[in-house]
Amino acid sequence: MQLIDNFNFTGKKVIVRVDFNVPLNSNFEVTDDTRIRGALPTITKIIENGGAAILMSHLGRPKSAPEEKYSLKHVIGALSRHLGGKEIKFADDCIGAKALEMKKSLQMGEILVLENLRFHKEEDKDKDGMKAFAEQLAEGTDVYVNDAFGTAHRAHASTAIIADFYSDDNKMFGFLINSELESMDKVIKSDEKPKTAIMGGAKVSDKIQIISRLLPSIDNLIIGGGMTYTFIKAQGGQIGNSLCEEDKLDLALDILKKAKENNVKVYLPSDAINADKFDAEANTNVSMTDQTPDGWMGLDIGEESISTFSKVINESKIVLWNGPMGVFEMDKFSKGTSEIAKALASATTNGAFTLIGGGDSVAAINKNKLADKVSYVSTGGGAMLEYMEGKELPGIKAIRK
Repeated sequence: MQLIDNFNFTGKKVIVRVDFNVPLNSNFEVTDDTRIRGALPTITKIIENGGAAILMSHLGRPKSAPEEKYSLKHVIGALSRHLGGKEIKFADDCIGAKALEMKKSLQMGEILVLENLRFHKEEDKDKDGMKAFAEQLAEGTDVYVNDAFGTAHRAHASTAIIADFYSDDNKMFGFLINSELESMDKVIKSDEKPKTAIMGGAKVSDKIQIISRLLPSIDNLIIGGGMTYTFIKAQGGQIGNSLCEEDKLDLALDILKKAKENNVKVYLPSDAINADKFDAEANTNVSMTDQTPDGWMGLDIGEESISTFSKVINESKIVLWNGPMGVFEMDKFSKGTSEIAKALASATTNGAFTLIGGGDSVAAINKNKLADKVSYVSTGGGAMLEYMEGKELPGIKAIRK
């Protein structure tokens, strides 16, 4: 497999699948440029190496037709600023005669952004038209680089099919995807101990696959968030009005049984911050998680749980975090998640490898301004989960095969 590190892009027209699916405000300004920054090393390598970079991406979910609010022209200002004010060319379509002419006239060292791929249904909805669409995207280019890990689990024209139009020597992953794969493989395959997985969020059913895959290789499993109460009720605890998947009680017990068989220590929150309603201004009280008062619901972990979890994290050599400890979007219920973020930063300082993945966990790390204090923050929530569950990602297979 070709590696970007030692590839010579001199004189090459390079089409790069980036993930510029970024949030915009009402003035069409980028409000979180994390994904743009993630693509910079690959873009910089290409243009500084004497190549020309042609960038393609999704933005939002348009209904397979052009919509002003989803135009990729809105990201050009942010991209240019990160590249020192460099001029960025823009094609108002991603295929067609005009886009092809702009590709052909692009000079080495220049950057061209193509319009939103999802303005064409052939990108991901029209299965019969995907191959022809991918061929048009590839036309006028010499090399294909996939650096959009966040969409690697989707079989789209720009990720899974376009690679077929390039030889093995002229298609590769960008620096971002390489970093993602290396980080996840370190968590899955490393023999360093202790290894801890922190799983939060609402539903056990969303995390069962990744928990099952990790159990044979981890030492500690910390569970938080709404799914806590499915485990608590399965063991006979009182959960009040807390979130619970009633049809997953046996599944929760099975996870606990398999953890014991694999000598994995499971840490459930012992105490919680409860609310009388799901509201930022709700009344609160504190109880043991298995003694939640009637009419109340657990929305964050308590001080005792924070202390226990933080100690486990700080004694670990490898830590994966996926999912918040509570409803951290509401200030009253954000402390548990923030304290776990701080514990991860502390563990990293002490030499642990820490991988943060999933939109809410990443948001929590960013909210606490700790992204540069942990080992790696993944850009792909769904893709990261599927890769770590052992599933084959179409965007990865297209280049690795």
